[in-house]
Amino acid sequence: MATERLISPQESRPDEEQANVALRPRSMEEYTGQQDLIRRLQIAIKAARGRSEPAEHVLLHGPPGLGKTTLAHVIAKEMGTRLTVTSGPALAKGTDLVAALTRLQQGDVLFIDEIHRLPVAVEEFVYPAMEDYRIDVTVDSGINARTVQISCKPFTLIGATTRAGLLSSPLRSRFGIVHHLQYYSVDELLNILARSCRLLTLRVAEPGALSLIASRSRGTPRIANRLLRRVRDYAQVEGDGTITVGSVERALAIEAIDHLGLDELDRSFLRTIGTTYSGGPVGLETIAATMNEDAGTLEDVVEPYLLQIGFLARTRRGRALTRAAAEHMGLPLSVAAATDPTLFGDGTPGSRS
Repeated sequence: MATERLISPQESRPDEEQANVALRPRSMEEYTGQQDLIRRLQIAIKAARGRSEPAEHVLLHGPPGLGKTTLAHVIAKEMGTRLTVTSGPALAKGTDLVAALTRLQQGDVLFIDEIHRLPVAVEEFVYPAMEDYRIDVTVDSGINARTVQISCKPFTLIGATTRAGLLSSPLRSRFGIVHHLQYYSVDELLNILARSCRLLTLRVAEPGALSLIASRSRGTPRIANRLLRRVRDYAQVEGDGTITVGSVERALAIEAIDHLGLDELDRSFLRTIGTTYSGGPVGLETIAATMNEDAGTLEDVVEPYLLQIGFLARTRRGRALTRAAAEHMGLPLSVAAATDPTLFGDGTPGSRS
């Protein structure tokens, strides 16, 4: 079964990245959502500019598609400096990081995506660079080993990760601003979609059309803009290009996305637990083998949203459907789930033990 999905929060193709760049907000005023973080950043940036210093190092963590890369571009723009983008896997050796740091000018921003995947050897180079704006390079080895210090210009490091728990404590402690990005509300996604429509010069005949897209976007701007582009294509081919409630419903019906934002892979996952294993509890590896899917894919791609909306319980004995999931799918709730109040750990659907 293919797992490249329309409602995946991950970027799927290079051309999608280009489309997202065109819709990316350019300033704090244009940015929608994450209001607590935006306020903190506005204060930090204004103070740093007043002192003619680089902004504090920033660590952004949370699910993919919520705007971590976009925020890095906005921060660099607000600081009036350049942004250099790289990723943890791309910095395989210490010399890779040295090359990136020595190219930075005063106050520039270095954005490292997937920073939790930095090799340990490279991470050692990051510490003095973040604190003292210097790089300690070891020359030779053995008794002839010596350390050469290379200065770099004061800069701001922005790290982004979807797996904050994998970040080492020494690295995490060196960030001045650490923030977990939250999923977006339907109203926030509506504002984002309305702005995207203006940038794409799309005609929206019925206000409820964008609400339908927002409600199926799983709280993620990247998914909202992706669905909007699919609806635009459908409206262009099957109509006069105007987006209506009907065109949205028909376009998303073709993609098999229901009113909660679930697609066929989500429903197959729930159906497997509900029918083959009587609602659970059942182990993830067993579910994956039954579906002929990779267990890591199910855990990282399917389960987070089902847990978020209370459709799945992760328990000591495995995965189980909640009552809401059984009702949505029209499946019988397992006897265990219906009668055992300890099945869900602390009694909350989707809680982890």
